[in-house]
Amino acid sequence: MEIERKFTIKSLPDQLSQYPFHIIEQAYLNTDPVVRIRKQDDSYYLTYKGKGLLEREEYNLPLNEASYYHLREKADGNVIAKKRYLIPIENPTFTSDYDASVDQTSLTIELDIFEAPFEDLIIAEVEFPSREMAEAFLPVEWFLEDVTDRPEYHNSNLSRREF
Repeated sequence: MEIERKFTIKSLPDQLSQYPFHIIEQAYLNTDPVVRIRKQDDSYYLTYKGKGLLEREEYNLPLNEASYYHLREKADGNVIAKKRYLIPIENPTFTSDYDASVDQTSLTIELDIFEAPFEDLIIAEVEFPSREMAEAFLPVEWFLEDVTDRPEYHNSNLSRREF
């Protein structure tokens, strides 16, 4: 199960270059349900995602390089390229009604900086082990708007966007 929230940002975090990152390229064979192929650094995947915005099923299967490029030729719409920084959240904060001691999972911001034709788009995602934790999470100070429930910020919808 994938449980994540998405945010736009006010500004890039300080010393962004100190964080590890992945180079990602992905394309969509289908958007309802979502069937995606992804090249992440030197690894390749086929992903199925169920319905939902905050919480949904996700299955990843490994691909080899040849199968990735074969399937990419069959993909619809835009191929999405981005650099994903992995930024740990040192001391995540939550609403007062959430008992953070229940789950000691560390949280990581996945900061996606998109390339053309989406070069002005930067999205921060945070994945959670439970819906309760996701709903109680208080955004870090450099996050701007919670866009979790806005389908236009989901990559599958970006793949269908026309320019």
